[in-house]
Amino acid sequence: MTHRTILFALTLLAVSPAALAGEVVPYDAAALAQAQTEGVPIVIHVTAPWCPTCRAQKPIVQSLAEDPGNPDLIVFDVDFDSQQDVLRQFGVRYQSTLIAFKGAEERTRSIGVTDPAGIAELIAATR
Repeated sequence: MTHRTILFALTLLAVSPAALAGEVVPYDAAALAQAQTEGVPIVIHVTAPWCPTCRAQKPIVQSLAEDPGNPDLIVFDVDFDSQQDVLRQFGVRYQSTLIAFKGAEERTRSIGVTDPAGIAELIAATR
């Protein structure tokens, strides 16, 4: 673990989920747990740098995270290649997976959706 990663993790621990709202941030188990406890709308986005579907999803997810209509939404980015433990935790088998939570309750998930309306519908399930 690099110094930068440790510093980022410590920063996330010190920041409330409300401060992360409207952001796409690297996955952090403690920040996720806190956001779930607070009932915050959450999306887990499993991506891989080599995945064209993931590349198509990223700007759509980013735009929806920044949309004023989603003021409390936090998107946690999970790297498909390096975070196998997180994939097991959420039962994810494929990159380009999106999982919507309202607090600790999983509301829905999708794989490979690149249609902005479909991704917006998934995000709407977090409310």
